[in-house]
Amino acid sequence: MKVYIKNQQRLIKVNHQRIRSLLKKTLRLLGLHKAELSILFVNDRRMRILNRQYRGVDKTTDVLSFPQIEYSSQLSALSSQQFVLGDIIINLHQAKRQASQYGLTFNEELKKLLIHGLLHLIDYDHEKSRYHKVKMRAKEKELLDFKR
Repeated sequence: MKVYIKNQQRLIKVNHQRIRSLLKKTLRLLGLHKAELSILFVNDRRMRILNRQYRGVDKTTDVLSFPQIEYSSQLSALSSQQFVLGDIIINLHQAKRQASQYGLTFNEELKKLLIHGLLHLIDYDHEKSRYHKVKMRAKEKELLDFKR
């Protein structure tokens, strides 16, 4: 299990070791013991460019996820070997604003976004339907509430 982290913005520092530990524990909880994952932290400007390029939405956002496998159909074939699950991009500037807006600490909001992005990599999608939104929110809550 490997988690690669790169911070491409300069204003907000993050604890790579804490993030790596959180994600490894979460991957284990999800049964993804052989997964590799990369995390990229960016600013508003870079996230807006990426959001426009990949989703056609010309504004910044908090998190983007890019799965490298089709989770439901390929996972059983990959479970015995190391595999790349995907990439998560998080806008730390947006995370900081959202933490303030929602009355959370920055680290609490960052944890939410990391788990949210990870769930997107394993085929959770709150934009599909109300049912999928409820299902994803429940899984997020379960993972956030888990005592580490």
